[in-house]
Amino acid sequence: MEALSQLGLWGLFLGCFLSATVFPFSSDALYIGALFATKEPLACLLAGTAGNWLGGVVTYFMGRLAKWEWVEKLFKVSREKLEKQKPIIDRWGVWIALLSWVPFIGDVFVIALGFYRTPAVWTLLLMLVGKFARFAVWTWMLL
Repeated sequence: MEALSQLGLWGLFLGCFLSATVFPFSSDALYIGALFATKEPLACLLAGTAGNWLGGVVTYFMGRLAKWEWVEKLFKVSREKLEKQKPIIDRWGVWIALLSWVPFIGDVFVIALGFYRTPAVWTLLLMLVGKFARFAVWTWMLL
């Protein structure tokens, strides 16, 4: 994470991108650190949101293209866990994308949304809203 912090806003973007894919670390901690280090709340909000959202987009489409074996191997998400998500996806659909920012389960939701082929445009738009709101709340709370 220190290497990312030396890259400034690009490091924040990259770190937030990676944390929304297969690399398990906290984009929140990185975001908070960048916010205090740069003292540029709007730039951090945009870089963090863009990186985290684009990472989520990659995860969504990986889920969409995936086979059971790939999901289990790449994301360490068992078939049972994805099957547990199916009734939730059937009930709430694309609205679950608003929760894509939640640690641990958010990425599982995104994979499941892709795997079960929810409408991409609405899913990705709501995911953007959720991720933006999360970083906006951090910015508001800390400044």
